[in-house]
Amino acid sequence: MDWNDDAEQAAFRKEVQTFIDQSLPDRYKADDDEEFEGGWQADRRSDDPAIVATAKSWSDALASKGWIAPHWPKEYGGASLSPMEQFIYNMEMAKSGAPRVGGSGVGMLGPTLIVHGTDEQKEQHLSGILSGEVVWAQGYSEPGAGSDLASLQTRAIRDGDEYVVNGQKIWTSGAHQADWLFMLARTDPDAPKHRGISFLLTPKDAPGISVRPLINMAWSHGFNETFFEDVHIPVANRVGEENRGWYVGMTLLDYERSNITGAVSARKDIDDLIAYANGEGKDRSRLGEFNNLRLDVADRFIESEIMYNFSFRIISMQARGLIPNYEASTSKLYNSELVQRLSNTGVKVFGLYSNVWDKKSKYSPVNSKFTQRYVSSVSATIAAGTSEIQRNIIATRGLGLPRG
Repeated sequence: MDWNDDAEQAAFRKEVQTFIDQSLPDRYKADDDEEFEGGWQADRRSDDPAIVATAKSWSDALASKGWIAPHWPKEYGGASLSPMEQFIYNMEMAKSGAPRVGGSGVGMLGPTLIVHGTDEQKEQHLSGILSGEVVWAQGYSEPGAGSDLASLQTRAIRDGDEYVVNGQKIWTSGAHQADWLFMLARTDPDAPKHRGISFLLTPKDAPGISVRPLINMAWSHGFNETFFEDVHIPVANRVGEENRGWYVGMTLLDYERSNITGAVSARKDIDDLIAYANGEGKDRSRLGEFNNLRLDVADRFIESEIMYNFSFRIISMQARGLIPNYEASTSKLYNSELVQRLSNTGVKVFGLYSNVWDKKSKYSPVNSKFTQRYVSSVSATIAAGTSEIQRNIIATRGLGLPRG
């Protein structure tokens, strides 16, 4: 591992920093008190033309550099950045709090289309993802198929040149702000569960699709449940072969998996906590009363350093052409639990003031950041692969322990 930039990496970091300084709209330069609700995806659908223009200016600036999808090949509108360049780019974006554009369309659908899509599908969809004009949501998880995704039961029955789809998806992140959905549906119920699934694309406004909000414990609307009732999807919207959708859906281009964004976010939260507790929030802080709280904050700082080093380890592997396996699971597991520990510590530091939910209240410590995170972070060890699954991967692939 090398913690220092070489000359080329230092020059690229400076390029990213300059770009952010010159191109990031003031609306997105606010600290992590979230003056705007819902981020870029909500802004692009705002009723305020000025906000829509702000969102477009940011996506246009990123698109001009190929940085909406920096890991995509240049021939498809990306920037062909190396894993280390992506690492630097992601780090600087996270430090600035700059919103990402494209979501799962960039991270999942685009790579899938590049590898498995027809020329017509690429022409129809890739440009919309890269311009930020079309936002996608992922229809994978179902009420009975989360960690065991291959157990999904949403059915797609072939009827001539169409599939008729019926079923339900859950935890559909951003579906209320999306324009299109990509989904996995079962096209052969008699085949082994991984082999009877197809990968389908559908506009969200297709007749028979309904999206209902799921409000989390922090009173935030990020994900949804999505219902399909006799939805007609053209066979031309299937990506890859029929019944091979599982393997199509697992396709990803080579992008960095270091989770440096998590490490940067943790450090920013700790810095905010310390600055507020020693500054304007000193009278609300209990750090002066309880030594164990000071030790807790110190532990969180040390843990954020550990998270940084997990990130550097993974990107160092990728830079050498290696594929992180259990290392990525270790990073994900550690970051998920760090988010929960840090939120818990932040709430304890401010005691009863942490009962204030209103971010704009004069009594709210750090704009209620830790109160909100304490509640919303409950799902951190479930989303994107449960901690139990990550520990199984670490045990079997990392430590060589037997299964069962």
